[in-house]
Amino acid sequence: MAGSLLSFSGVGPGEKAKFLVLGPSDSGVSALMFRFSSLNLEHVSPLLLKATGISRRPASAAAGEVSRLALLRRWFFARKPDAGFVLTGFPATLLQARVFDEWLELRDENLTAVFSLPDASNPVVEHYRALGLLAEPGALV
Repeated sequence: MAGSLLSFSGVGPGEKAKFLVLGPSDSGVSALMFRFSSLNLEHVSPLLLKATGISRRPASAAAGEVSRLALLRRWFFARKPDAGFVLTGFPATLLQARVFDEWLELRDENLTAVFSLPDASNPVVEHYRALGLLAEPGALV
């Protein structure tokens, strides 16, 4: 296991790795995060961000989507550009993936790799596969 993540350690001088873990946050992510712990990266998920603020029930699913994007946008643009992270549970839709790609482009940042859990949305997985960022299925085993 350590060898597979070590291959991502040489991201550049002064820059830390940036990973996405696609799939629902409740599908075994805690065990997966243990594997990233040695890399000293910030673990971020929409559930963690929502829990730190005042939780209000949105009037609709669309309002929930807007709220989720606003929370993640605030986190993304408030962090230092060279700070590494492991983002889980986001992006969950193709629209979110495209918005996240725009945020990365605005800050001239790149993802190190994208990992897919079994329950991940297929269009999102295919999006990152087409960009050449999707890690092979056994990379985290």
